[in-house]
Amino acid sequence: TRAAHAAPRAPSLAAALRSGPVALLTEVKRRSPSKGAIAPGLDAPTQARAYVEGGAAAISVLTEPDHFGGSNADLVAVRNAVAEPALKKDFHVRPIQLVEARALGASAALLIMRALSPARFREMMDRGRELELELLVEVRDEAELERALEGGATIIGVNNRNLETLIIDPGTAERIIPRIPRWALAIAESGIQRREGVERYASFGADAVLVGSSISAAPDPVAATHALAGVPRRVRAD
Repeated sequence: TRAAHAAPRAPSLAAALRSGPVALLTEVKRRSPSKGAIAPGLDAPTQARAYVEGGAAAISVLTEPDHFGGSNADLVAVRNAVAEPALKKDFHVRPIQLVEARALGASAALLIMRALSPARFREMMDRGRELELELLVEVRDEAELERALEGGATIIGVNNRNLETLIIDPGTAERIIPRIPRWALAIAESGIQRREGVERYASFGADAVLVGSSISAAPDPVAATHALAGVPRRVRAD
């Protein structure tokens, strides 16, 4: 806890995602349960620098080792390599994990609404505020969105992937994003491979998209990121 509070204030993820065109939250990802090996030899800081050169606003770092091939060392290396905010992407279910994220220099950590009881979600939100750690709250349906907003979430990720079946349904974000209030940030997650996908979610009011597997596997991550960047943002209706 002492290390977390002593760590320098990290750059704001919300601020990075809120300005300019639809923001790109690009992911350092070596493998996944759904795809297996994606980029086993990926070097986290090199990949992060390529993303930023291509126009990424922030970097998502998968730190879970067994299923995603990540580590806390990847997050530290990315924070040392680029000035842009880093999201610690893991299954955070205990407050001590948020302390760890803050100590490692993360700007934000992921909370998956489906994995948290109402009481634990409130506890995690409170701990994040105490630590001045931003929290990206991931939802998959209207009930989860309502609970996230009631709990004070201001950065909402809508995951098109069903975490039980691993099936992607692009209609999930299309349905949920228009329901997110304008004062909160709306991020479309999973299944985005081409610029047309970014444009599609922009039309529904997405402030940002999280791109993982397709961009991690790209032979030229600078060009792959650049191809997705610059899509105009559309304001969601009240």
